[in-house]
Amino acid sequence: EIISDYMTLLSEKVTQMMDWTSKRSVIKMNGDKFRRFVKAPPRNYSVFIMFTALQPQRQCGVCRQADEEFQVLANSWRYSSAFTNKIFFASVDFDEGSDVFQMLNMNSAPTFLHFPHKGKPRRADTYELQVRGFSAEQLARWVADRTDVQIRVIRPPNYAGPLLLGFLLAVIGGLAYLRRNNLEFLFNKNVWAFSALCFTLIMTSGQMWNHIRGPPYAHKNPSSGQVSYIHGSSQAQFVAETHIVLLFNGAITLGIILLCEAATSDVDIGKRKIMCIAGICLVMLFFSWLLSIFRAKYHGYPYSFLIS
Repeated sequence: EIISDYMTLLSEKVTQMMDWTSKRSVIKMNGDKFRRFVKAPPRNYSVFIMFTALQPQRQCGVCRQADEEFQVLANSWRYSSAFTNKIFFASVDFDEGSDVFQMLNMNSAPTFLHFPHKGKPRRADTYELQVRGFSAEQLARWVADRTDVQIRVIRPPNYAGPLLLGFLLAVIGGLAYLRRNNLEFLFNKNVWAFSALCFTLIMTSGQMWNHIRGPPYAHKNPSSGQVSYIHGSSQAQFVAETHIVLLFNGAITLGIILLCEAATSDVDIGKRKIMCIAGICLVMLFFSWLLSIFRAKYHGYPYSFLIS
């Protein structure tokens, strides 16, 4: 009879979870649902939960971005041919389940946790958001690591990229047509040098890493409200950090160009002095700031310049 009651209760929980999943790929949970369907036995399924704060008054932009990626992952699983009742995806919003946050001693959002079907969550069941980012592809790899369930991420079609590329090609084609009798600009070394320089600055600032990992723009400490634009680890970065590095590298490059022009230009000596001083100031100041960022991320680095 005890076994029968156990199986009946388990069947009811699985049926209810499946019913919720059929309506929403990510099940919304409050404290009662969390305690009954995640914490309390019996349970023969794993649950991946995103703890978040999506209400406008919380001003958590990262939460909204992470929620979109989590929805993509959950939808990819829900509509997959391999879909089973062995894993489910759920979310707990702070304003609807603050008691759950207190129960788990959680003071930041978003946070992703895996609750395995047997035993308590281990360290690896907490997703390393700051290191891996919150892209659906990275979350899918984490799910595979914890459950051996492979989820092929399928994103809804995004026509913004092709439309933007088409618009850019149309503009370039239009300009080339309007200037079809004067195409010397295509052979202008300054145009090609500027284009190559922009491409190099974008690549060396970490934009490709952002595209692959999908990190948050910045991090806001929920306790103090302080916003961090530079990640404290050498293994990760914020999107804002790449913009800052791009700006610093661009300023240093401009300083070098001014110094080269001051040495080789035919303008009067007064302007050349101004160019030289401006170039030295740009290189010294922004290289010092760039080195300070390096020191902040690579703890123990012994060298500094102007700014410690």
